[in-house]
Amino acid sequence: MKAKFLQTLMPPIVSLVVVLGMWELLVRSLSVPAYLLPPPSAILSAGLSNATALALASFTTAKSALMGFFLSAFFGISIAVVLGSSRVLERSFYPYAVFLQTVPIVAIAPLLVIWFGPGQRAVSVSAFIVGVFPVVANTLTGLRSVDPSLRDLFRLHGASKFQTLFLLSLPHATPSIVTGLRVAGGLSVIGAIVGEFVAGFAEGAAGLGIVVLSSYRQLRTDLLFASVFCASMLGLLLFGATNWFGWRMMRKWHPSEKV
Repeated sequence: MKAKFLQTLMPPIVSLVVVLGMWELLVRSLSVPAYLLPPPSAILSAGLSNATALALASFTTAKSALMGFFLSAFFGISIAVVLGSSRVLERSFYPYAVFLQTVPIVAIAPLLVIWFGPGQRAVSVSAFIVGVFPVVANTLTGLRSVDPSLRDLFRLHGASKFQTLFLLSLPHATPSIVTGLRVAGGLSVIGAIVGEFVAGFAEGAAGLGIVVLSSYRQLRTDLLFASVFCASMLGLLLFGATNWFGWRMMRKWHPSEKV
């Protein structure tokens, strides 16, 4: 188990060390200006010296991203279940879900501020809009891929629509649902950051999006990189939590999660 753990972790760690080392060496040997591309050591120094501010900003962004993610999970699965219950409903409303995904969130973010006010509510809705479509699409795919013979078997034994949904369709769609949630986790953080660019903050706490904008205006590229790194870590944590949730749910019966 330990050997397999090391085999999994060592390649990305080694590649990361090599890339950071080459980055540091090239930036210093070519005398690249710090405002264009700071070396990793400068980014680390900026992150440590602003650790408290970055931690508070990460917490603020995490709250909005989590709220958007949970809204995406709840409404995404619910919408997919409703659309999956009728081909007519799917043909009528699924195109609008696709349309919502194709609209750039930057273009509609000002509307969210007008409708929900500046601050966490608008940012959370932004994260929700970005994250909901993958949940809808993957859940609907899972529901539609149930073996028709199994549906006939449930119908033969007199199962109601609710029994078929909760005992057959949703369990069968669980891997697809988890895949949609994994994608939505990372997208929710992106949506929250973009929402913060426009919505700002109104509750006395600035998120990572505000730190990124502030660093850009001050040409603090080192702090900007540190902020982006924190945002990436938030996305990875949300992805990892969703991954763990999927593993816990499916490890005993689905081949993709068996060790």
